[in-house]
Amino acid sequence: MLLDFLKLNESDTLYLVGDIVDGWRLKKHWHWPQAHNDVIQKLLRKARKGTRVIFIPGNHDEFARAYCDANFGDVELRREAIHDGADGRRYLVIHGDEFDGVVMYARWLAVLGDWAYMVVLEMNHWFNVARRRLGLPYWSVSQYLKHKVKNAVQYIAKFEESMADLAHKRGVGGIICGHIHHAEIRAVGDILYCNDGDWVESCTAMVEHPDGRMEIIDWSQVRDASLFDAYRGRARKPRDLAPAEVVAPALAATGTDGPVAPPPRTGAHGEIAPVHAARKPSAVDG
Repeated sequence: MLLDFLKLNESDTLYLVGDIVDGWRLKKHWHWPQAHNDVIQKLLRKARKGTRVIFIPGNHDEFARAYCDANFGDVELRREAIHDGADGRRYLVIHGDEFDGVVMYARWLAVLGDWAYMVVLEMNHWFNVARRRLGLPYWSVSQYLKHKVKNAVQYIAKFEESMADLAHKRGVGGIICGHIHHAEIRAVGDILYCNDGDWVESCTAMVEHPDGRMEIIDWSQVRDASLFDAYRGRARKPRDLAPAEVVAPALAATGTDGPVAPPPRTGAHGEIAPVHAARKPSAVDG
């Protein structure tokens, strides 16, 4: 699904906002299918052809943080970045795990939480297999739990407030992040908080239009396919899409959980946020 998004969208800048490769899972079990290579090759090709690709490692691919401020080919590795919006607003682009107390001070609990999350994703898969056989649409168990469990809602709210506080301290008007797998654009005081979601359970990316307007794109809805369909190649083919259905981003921000969008048991997450593509207002590639 992520490769499909990259093929059909062009942007001046593409931010990979962390957890692109799930190093935690790869340590336990190596799984790297050709589909993962295809996404990496597409990103490298974009960089060679003029798109500015900035990779900001997250906690799952923290091994790459040792190489921040270096360039690999045409891909820039940065711990964080500043994005100048088309409307004049400046954004701090960061993964966000640095402000997650569980990740920073109780790593064992973070690993346990990651295991529980994968269990929920596995349950979600079989739950939707049953729903599909009954003729029902895809429905995310994990997203439902995030919205209904009180502690999860409080955790998300605290994370958003922490991100807004950080933006204030850095003197910027907005922040683009990932980490919590919850796509959102909302004003927190005078700060515009933007979270691009992920490519594990929601297939979301954030785009900035030429006028500076930010938008969350749910690619599974654009392509009229559930994640269950996407993993099996059942999404509508590009020729079935009318031009108006294809997103025309200015800047593409991809973040918080990896641009590689594998099935739940593979080794990659995926967060992408295209933001600002004034130079390439039409989208036809990735």
